[in-house]
Amino acid sequence: MESTGGEDALPQPAVVVSPVPANPAPRANTPLMRKEHREKIALFRYQIVRAAADRSLSSRQRGPLVRALAEVDHPWPFGGTRRFSRETLDRWIKAWWDHGFDGLKPDERACAPYIDSTVLSLAETLKREKPNRTAAQVKRIITEAMGQAPSETTLLRYFRARNISTGTRPVATGRFETEKSNEIWVGDALHGPRIGGRKTFLFAFLDDHSRMVTAARWAYAEDAIRLSAVLRPALQTHGIPEVAYLDNGAAMSDKSLARTCAKLGIRLVHSAPYRPQGRGKIERFFNTVTSQFLGEITVTDTPMLPGTDPEAGSQISSLHELNTLFTAWVNMVYHHQQHTSIGQTPLARWEASWEHRTPVRKSLAEIREAFLWSDVRTVTKTGTVSLHSNTYEVDPLLAGTKVELIYDPFDLDGEITVNNHEGNPAGTARPLDIGRHVHSKVTNAVKDNDSATNISTGINYLDLVATRHRESLTAAPISFAEIQERAR
Repeated sequence: MESTGGEDALPQPAVVVSPVPANPAPRANTPLMRKEHREKIALFRYQIVRAAADRSLSSRQRGPLVRALAEVDHPWPFGGTRRFSRETLDRWIKAWWDHGFDGLKPDERACAPYIDSTVLSLAETLKREKPNRTAAQVKRIITEAMGQAPSETTLLRYFRARNISTGTRPVATGRFETEKSNEIWVGDALHGPRIGGRKTFLFAFLDDHSRMVTAARWAYAEDAIRLSAVLRPALQTHGIPEVAYLDNGAAMSDKSLARTCAKLGIRLVHSAPYRPQGRGKIERFFNTVTSQFLGEITVTDTPMLPGTDPEAGSQISSLHELNTLFTAWVNMVYHHQQHTSIGQTPLARWEASWEHRTPVRKSLAEIREAFLWSDVRTVTKTGTVSLHSNTYEVDPLLAGTKVELIYDPFDLDGEITVNNHEGNPAGTARPLDIGRHVHSKVTNAVKDNDSATNISTGINYLDLVATRHRESLTAAPISFAEIQERAR
């Protein structure tokens, strides 16, 4: 069983860094791009204020959080960094409370402010010429030479975007553990054995407090659709975590995951490149998987015989067999082993955490909406659009324009919402010719286990609870002598 060491650390709550990962996005020059631009800004604002916007906090508790966030430079999604006043952050929190995600979208504006590139080039030259020059000093020099200059904040953002040192001190970290379950889910992917000449990957999410595996599934590819196949049923089963702490892999950084987390109120945090602090628990879980599970299996070309007990065998020839064995190992071994760092089994600590509280849950409709995808298509002269080999009919008035289609990649037969070229609702798309019922990536994900029913968390928590309940009832037989003694 893995143990927690001192190197396992998330940033201490007292040390505040921006909760927004640096991921510059292109500028918008069309209505749909401007709509996406506004949504990215809303997501950026949400990631900043998510923790402070928790309604369970009192005003006295929220104040220090907001003040701390106001003192941090946040990576702007379109390059550089920005800092915001406490009043601005308070306004965003109120907008989130009143109107949800849409309340964080900025109003439309004519154009973005423009700064002459020659001025910024001069600023860069002055800074590189003498690295000890501050942004204020660079501003004074440019003002003296050219009459006016960008603000110090603009210069700082530009310097950081160009990887020019601004003298920022490194952030200190320390050992960290959440106080209750579902505060933080740590997620990652493990590269596994080759089966049938194809490499396998394990997507797993671990509850930081209990070390319980909240979601786990092997797949043949490390992409966003496989990640969704793992995460979606886990959220339905175990509730909504406050924070999802992931690495910077392509699947973990996909825009669809950011949209999902924003819609469900999950604060999405990515570990900084080359700074894996806080990922020790999931890494040690993977070490346990490698030593205790993968070390006990053998990949062969011979399928398991019908009727063979999968828990008694260690030879596998398919991904389905790998997931079957892994599910049994997680349920019957890992969750029932005492964890040295917490002094309990993961399952016992998970259950104890819910004695006086309940998990935050969302309806199936809300979870489904959070996992929707969107694509932009051009409407034909006959009022139809093509989406993944299917043909749909939209409002004929949209002919010749670009529209945004919002759909469920797992259900191309279902309702598809249409937004016009200005980003406004424009009805739904009606299916005309359906040749593909799910996205091609979903088809491949379903084929991983030869059955769509295998898209699951890999954990049947209710069966585990029922088994433990039956064991507790049968473990202590009724003492009739004790009952008679009490009756006297």
